[in-house]
Amino acid sequence: MGIFVNPNNNAFQVALNSEIYVDKTQLLSYTNKVLGTKEGFICNSRPRRFGKSTTADMLTAYYSCGCNSVEMFEGLEISKDLNFRSHLNNYEVIRIDVQWCRTSAKSAATTVSYIEENVIRELQEAHPKVFLSKSLPDAIAAVNKATGQKFVIIVDEWDCLIRDESGNAEVQEEYITLLRGLFKGSTPTECIHLAYLTGILPIKKIKTQSALNNFDEFSMLDAGMLSSYVGFTEKEVKALCEKYDRNFKGVKRWYDGYILQKEHIYNPKAVVSVMMRGNFKSYWSMTGTYESILPLISMDFDGLRTDIIKMLSGDSVKVEVSTFQNDMVSFQDKDDVLTLLIHLGYLAYDEAHGTAFIPNEEIRSEFAKASRRKKWNELTELYIKSEELLQATLDMDEERVAELVEEFHMEHTSSLQYNDENSLSSVLSIAYLSAMQYYFKPIREMPTGRGFADLVFLPRKEYPELPALLLELKWNKSVETAIRQAKERRYVKALESYTGEVLLVGINYSKKEKQHSCIIEKI
Repeated sequence: MGIFVNPNNNAFQVALNSEIYVDKTQLLSYTNKVLGTKEGFICNSRPRRFGKSTTADMLTAYYSCGCNSVEMFEGLEISKDLNFRSHLNNYEVIRIDVQWCRTSAKSAATTVSYIEENVIRELQEAHPKVFLSKSLPDAIAAVNKATGQKFVIIVDEWDCLIRDESGNAEVQEEYITLLRGLFKGSTPTECIHLAYLTGILPIKKIKTQSALNNFDEFSMLDAGMLSSYVGFTEKEVKALCEKYDRNFKGVKRWYDGYILQKEHIYNPKAVVSVMMRGNFKSYWSMTGTYESILPLISMDFDGLRTDIIKMLSGDSVKVEVSTFQNDMVSFQDKDDVLTLLIHLGYLAYDEAHGTAFIPNEEIRSEFAKASRRKKWNELTELYIKSEELLQATLDMDEERVAELVEEFHMEHTSSLQYNDENSLSSVLSIAYLSAMQYYFKPIREMPTGRGFADLVFLPRKEYPELPALLLELKWNKSVETAIRQAKERRYVKALESYTGEVLLVGINYSKKEKQHSCIIEKI
């Protein structure tokens, strides 16, 4: 039993001892199924504080022959599996935490040699009669040849050197060479039962090809059958809200937004924090401030800032994710930047539509801080005009609202794009961008019993004096039609649980007259 070779189960016990532990041991049913197969090479990447290390600790505790974990797993979901005991603590395990090794090695340049020397030393202690060379892949092959044992290899923070040493080609090449030696070719097939890599980034691409193309990759772009193990599911969050008497709608508004294989996924760090503390605020971002967003959203790529502004206003934007090289430096265009932000967890991805969007209020607040800190001129000017529009709306100044919407129309769309109620809705989302300080993300086409309201702004609880805003948009009709339709379809009924005032705002664009009109009523 060592630090790297056949470690104990202490780390996973810490997770089990915690006030909140959500059982994800059913993941072991999948890894058990792919043991000793081509699918047994897994890279499961996800953002920070999404439980990567806890999963690595769980795999270690379950497979390592260096401990006895029967009592630990009894009563957990995996214990119901028919093959539960046949794999429990039955394998030689090598567990490597690259971040920990990077710190212990004192420098990036010595990290790979540190890993090889220490793992080989522990392998030698476990198998004193086997002669081991100074190459880790060769040492593993030698143990396998002498004993017939196959290994389970778990690498946590696998991409640490890819992220932290993004400009150090020599270190990265040495590290990728080690990984290739461990996991590619005939030796890994003969010596490895299971390889499990976890980190933030998918496996590094060399040009267009994955450096380890024998791995099945699960990521924030496509988590496949492992989606429910990426974070907390909605069912799990609802159960926690019931246990801790938290408002589920509030938790959903603040922390929901990642949708993987139709599964709503929540950030575990944020959910645990709001359960324990009760206050809705940005918890996940406290572990890595918005400063990390600044260099990315400030890159000089055509359309990047426009897309950020659109997403801040509640819109989605198209993104091409296939060209990203899975590192922190190989950016060719805005799509590469947006794809990295998806992997980092700052954006969510809709695979069906190929779009990116800001997932929830927690992340939206971080983007707002970062964009204001950068002080983009166009964003500063937009905020000033947007503040004026919001105030005019609250003052029920219909003429000024129409004028300002007209200005936003002229500045933020082309005549070719501006041709239906959907495009009008997009313009209005940007126009009311300043409302994000006081209101939650606008709800688009909010279900209302007998129809859909186009945009609904609900005020944050810190601003109880503000009314809810219900915008009904029309194209080539009339504002009277918008207001009448809202009343006839009883749109306000959708806000029956809301106890404050409601402003019903009807906006129409007349293509013939090329102008907007507005009516505002207080409900």
